[in-house]
Amino acid sequence: MDVSPPEFLQLAGHPLRWKLLSELAKSDRRVQELTGLLGEAQNLVSYHLGKLREAGLVSMRRSSADGRDAYYAADLARFGDLLSATAGALHQGLDLVPPPRGRLARRRPIKVLFLCTGNSARSQMAEAFTRDRSGGAVKAYSAGSHPKPMHPNAIRVMAEEYGIDLAGRKSKHLDVFADDHFDFVISLCDKVREVCPEFPGGPQTKHWSIADPAAGATDDESSYLAFQQTAAELEIRIGFLLALLAADAPAA
Repeated sequence: MDVSPPEFLQLAGHPLRWKLLSELAKSDRRVQELTGLLGEAQNLVSYHLGKLREAGLVSMRRSSADGRDAYYAADLARFGDLLSATAGALHQGLDLVPPPRGRLARRRPIKVLFLCTGNSARSQMAEAFTRDRSGGAVKAYSAGSHPKPMHPNAIRVMAEEYGIDLAGRKSKHLDVFADDHFDFVISLCDKVREVCPEFPGGPQTKHWSIADPAAGATDDESSYLAFQQTAAELEIRIGFLLALLAADAPAA
């Protein structure tokens, strides 16, 4: 009997597409960055990105810093689901083994800085998720290039849907952390990525191109859905970040 490999395996198994997925699993990227990293022609990279987008493995969002640019992001949750389904197609007893839990508490604290423009929503929410989900094993901080007061919907969505209290939080300028050492610096908006300074110690940098949930809203109530969507995306991304850190942490 002729058994063909699942469509997902054929799609992701292409050498260039696998390299693209590997890079996008680390950080959101623009096409020109991917061509430089992989040493491939832009039209070829764009073609294969299109195939990955058609399959829902990659998404694209116009840059808020320059509308002529676009950022590509890997949908790791969908990738994981399809990978698990592929294993199940081979044998029902196969399942993906999740990364070990609890290792983060048995190593030195990891320091992560989240940056966005206003430090009023996205970066504050990311900081809060990281502290909460890691049980304090990850020391998370946040700041902005142009700080402004906390958005009430950021406080509301985190309290009502995740039980995390952001009341009383204050926004901070990124210069506050200019002399601090971090393991990771993660930019959450395209504008702040363009002005992000270098931090001491050469931390790993990542970019998550996440839209400003308050952009274009006429009032707080109308933007609440956008804040719900942003919080949901951040929770997923933070989950994958913590899984990565747990997998890399040495055993006690």
